[in-house]
Amino acid sequence: MDLVNWAGNVRFRAERIATPASVDDVCAILSGPGPFRALGSGHSFSLIADTDGTLISTAGLAAAPVVDAQSRTVTVGAGIRYGELARALEAEGWALANLASLPHISVAGAVATGTHGSGDAVGTLSSAVAALELVVPGGDVVRLRRGDPAFDAAVVSLGALGVVTSITLDIEPSFEVRQRVYENLPLETALADFDALMGAAYSVSLFLRWGDRDVVDQVWTKSRSAEPPVLPGDPAPAAGPVHMLAGVSPAACTPQLGEPGRWLDRLAHFRLSHTPSAGAELQSEHLVPRRHAVAAIRAVRELADRIAPLIQVTEIRSMRADSLWLSPAYETDAVGLHFTWLPDQPAVEAVVAEIEAALAPFQARPHWGKLSAMDAAGRAAVWPRLREFAALTREFDPEGRLRNPYLSFLDEL
Repeated sequence: MDLVNWAGNVRFRAERIATPASVDDVCAILSGPGPFRALGSGHSFSLIADTDGTLISTAGLAAAPVVDAQSRTVTVGAGIRYGELARALEAEGWALANLASLPHISVAGAVATGTHGSGDAVGTLSSAVAALELVVPGGDVVRLRRGDPAFDAAVVSLGALGVVTSITLDIEPSFEVRQRVYENLPLETALADFDALMGAAYSVSLFLRWGDRDVVDQVWTKSRSAEPPVLPGDPAPAAGPVHMLAGVSPAACTPQLGEPGRWLDRLAHFRLSHTPSAGAELQSEHLVPRRHAVAAIRAVRELADRIAPLIQVTEIRSMRADSLWLSPAYETDAVGLHFTWLPDQPAVEAVVAEIEAALAPFQARPHWGKLSAMDAAGRAAVWPRLREFAALTREFDPEGRLRNPYLSFLDEL
């Protein structure tokens, strides 16, 4: 079998791939000896989904969304992608509070790896989970709801507890968003009034390319009000639509210039109709407690000369605290420092290790689905419930049938 991830940097070792179409199919597969790993849309850059046994694709677990207007929730098959879900919700007058940059990722995969969108008052994608259903090794079905003892551990689960078959998400009435982009904000101005900058709109993203270490190249704002945001330093609005990568056509990006539009056409950076090309990038991300954000950005700036030759763009985003054990925002408002790299993995991994070392004093948490060199001790130091999570995996999967080399750090705790 020759199967690679979206970026082409992971070639899966699986002997076989299964594509179940129902919960019963998943139960039958997990009744076998393993090893197993679940695979969503393949947008992870790490080896989190790799296995030398059976790779269980969730693509067939894409049951149509079922809206419960009274509870303001929607239940979806684990394999549905956010773009598909967004269209279905909008058709019934509903919305999600948040979307990631790409609407092409699967719901279960994004939730399991702690993937996020942006906004001071907005939680990660996983924080919208109200309930989930999963099949554990041996074939039993487990259903958990918000408030259940294992729920906060099971949402961002790394696929280590079972194969998620359906998820229930919080929704709200549909809303409009206006997106505006501003250019060339001095970095010191941004850092001097960082909280005001990041809170100036419903969602704010800062893009830096580090060619000039002292400039934020672009500030992308997404507002639910008609009034333009007031930004520190009063940076100039972009004269026309732009892409966050230098010299790239903005045709794939969601509409800008303050043009009002539906939430699903603005919250993501890229249009639902655009299919991203594969193989042209690598990604890493570290998420720091909000109180450390300015110091962490300054620490990264000291590495600008090392970063600039390999970077395509760095994005800085914020998110609200939650209670999910392995979330990047567990018990702290957080700021993500996201790096999109050129596809030179040995060189990128070396720089990522330097960034991790520079961010160590700031309790930085690496994104589970992106490149990182952090070991078990380092992860346990920044996720205080990680040892409890490791113990829970042994309850759900006592024979380790969902383990792979990536998850071996759990056996060290």
